[in-house]
Amino acid sequence: MGPLVDVNASDYPPLRITRVFDAPRELVFKAWTEAEHLKHWWGPKSFTNPVCEIDLQRGGTLRIDMRSPDGTVYPMTGVFQEIKAPERLVFTSVALDGAGASLFEILTTVSFEDQNGKTRLTMEARVLKTAADVSQYLDGMEEGWNQSLDGLAEFLAK
Repeated sequence: MGPLVDVNASDYPPLRITRVFDAPRELVFKAWTEAEHLKHWWGPKSFTNPVCEIDLQRGGTLRIDMRSPDGTVYPMTGVFQEIKAPERLVFTSVALDGAGASLFEILTTVSFEDQNGKTRLTMEARVLKTAADVSQYLDGMEEGWNQSLDGLAEFLAK
């Protein structure tokens, strides 16, 4: 794939999604920051997460291996930049190919606002760097995030 290079912001405008979840903000924040919760909803529909590890501290790491229904594993690593429970979470994530080479790096910022016992979540994903020819992965980013957030809503309803 080659090394990651900085992207032109106009090539990949930030993805911003806002949802309201029928759950208290503390619970929604926990669902994002505790591996035993995150593994149940993260990733596209029908994917599983056989590896889900979180070291929740500034500079701490995140590792998720998403497995597609056909068995293909899509590994991802990340680093927490900011944690302000239960209001804000900022982390970088790097998608890896099957050989462990970096495909792209994204900065994700998630804010959690209390709305009378419900949670207004705003998620922004900004592509920082990419390897050559990874547009096929990034083209599905919005759909993937929407499917993840659908999964979060289903998880919180249980």
